[in-house]
Amino acid sequence: MDILKLAGQALERAGLETRFAATLLQARGAGVAMTPPHKLLRVARDVEAYGPAGAAVSLAAASFGGRAAIRDEIGDISFAELDEQSNALANALHTQGVEPRDGFGIMCRNHRGLWLALFAGAKLGAKTLLLNTDFAGPQLKDVCEREGVKALIHDEEFADVANDVDLPGGKYVAWHDGDTTDDTLLGLIRAGDPGRPPRPSAKQKIVLLTSGTTGTPKGAPRDMGLSLALPGGYLSRIPLRAGRTVVLSAPGFHAWGLLSSMLALGLGNTVVTARKTDPAFTLRALEENAADTLVTVPILLSRLLEEGEDELAGRDLAALRVIAVSGSALPAELATRTMDLLGDIVYNLYGSTEVAYAAIATPADLRAAPGTVGRPPTGTSITLLDDDDHEVAPGESGRIFVGSSMQFEGYTGGGTKDVVAGKMSTGDIGHFDDDGRLFVDGRDDDMIVSGGENVFPAEVEELLATYDGVAEAAVLGVDDEKYGKRLRGYVVLDAGADVDEQTLKDHVKSNLARYKVPREIVFIDEMPRNPAGKVVKRDLPDPD
Repeated sequence: MDILKLAGQALERAGLETRFAATLLQARGAGVAMTPPHKLLRVARDVEAYGPAGAAVSLAAASFGGRAAIRDEIGDISFAELDEQSNALANALHTQGVEPRDGFGIMCRNHRGLWLALFAGAKLGAKTLLLNTDFAGPQLKDVCEREGVKALIHDEEFADVANDVDLPGGKYVAWHDGDTTDDTLLGLIRAGDPGRPPRPSAKQKIVLLTSGTTGTPKGAPRDMGLSLALPGGYLSRIPLRAGRTVVLSAPGFHAWGLLSSMLALGLGNTVVTARKTDPAFTLRALEENAADTLVTVPILLSRLLEEGEDELAGRDLAALRVIAVSGSALPAELATRTMDLLGDIVYNLYGSTEVAYAAIATPADLRAAPGTVGRPPTGTSITLLDDDDHEVAPGESGRIFVGSSMQFEGYTGGGTKDVVAGKMSTGDIGHFDDDGRLFVDGRDDDMIVSGGENVFPAEVEELLATYDGVAEAAVLGVDDEKYGKRLRGYVVLDAGADVDEQTLKDHVKSNLARYKVPREIVFIDEMPRNPAGKVVKRDLPDPD
């Protein structure tokens, strides 16, 4: 490669990192200025030793040491305690034989143990696996063998799932409801040296697992190097601020909950969460903690609004400034209804495990163009390509390819996503409007060809969900002898609603082309979902 081109790329990268740093400083406000110089020096050493993820907790401890870092069902743990205890955990795991680059598994719900383990993994330089809490025993065993996991931290409720996994570094219970004779996370912490762990010979890699609930999920590793791209791009569109309170009503092991919680903690925010979050917990947590930010997923946001306008109006939510949503598609109607009730404070992030985030919609975007996923944040670009890898004409739909420094490294078991000219596929089809806002039409592999016509289920789902009395809708393609595929809809009704199949078919027919009308609509009590709130379509019942 030409040396001038390399120099240009280096300068461009340096410029971006400078912008990311400025964004971070703006988010932290006066926090850095008030931090004693000797503590900032230690933070700088931790950045070099453990990377941004490992240094995040020491930075927060330096500025907000006595402040609550995590408020869970046990109570509060301060930033100073989080830093010291993650040191002790890292040192104790090292004595159990966990070395830099070794696999280190975490199978926990939302509580302090999850973040203690994450920060300990950074200070070890370990390959840290965030394991799905829906895993069955065979899946867990296969993943641990494939990823070379040496030690596992898990909640007591997953003991049976972890029973057949034999690990040289041991298995440790992070959360238990009663007395347990098993090795525990607390026991490790008490046995460990709380001093600063030695600089590991490698930086932490975080491995997220694809969200399948059958078969063996793929591992998507992300190098937690020295770049500020992840926090910088996020904060360029979602205005988190330091020293406030964030309610986390999304799973912390999932990419969205992980990114948001780690960033919130790094900024010195108190993260309020629970092992299982629901509308009652979320409303109570927002009000009692005068929360500044809610991080959640669309299904919980929808259920929050189902509590009713009177219930929401009766809560003191005056401090709430940001509702950040991701994990699955945010319906246009839900975004608009939320802002009508709670104010123009909704931010919608679109991305994938493989590309990190691709676009973020601000409240202004969602008001101007409900249903949009917004625009690329700082440091990210998007191109739409046709099947021949040529850029599509303005206004046309194409495969979404994302360019940034945050792409994953390829699946741990081999293979990767499609890459064209350095940009990686999200696996979705989308289009831009005239103002450059991105809309996701549907999954590339979800497109249904029925009688020679292309149909994306998302469009039909969105329309069905807007009908009065319909709580949720899902649409998929099923085999058909005459047309190749036909559409089948699944609908969950609101409590007490009386809506029949023909009425819904007529509703679709009056708004969309005839070939987009589902041939049949099945009424079900609830949608099958994974822990991140996405509908698992393969688990929808077959009425045949």
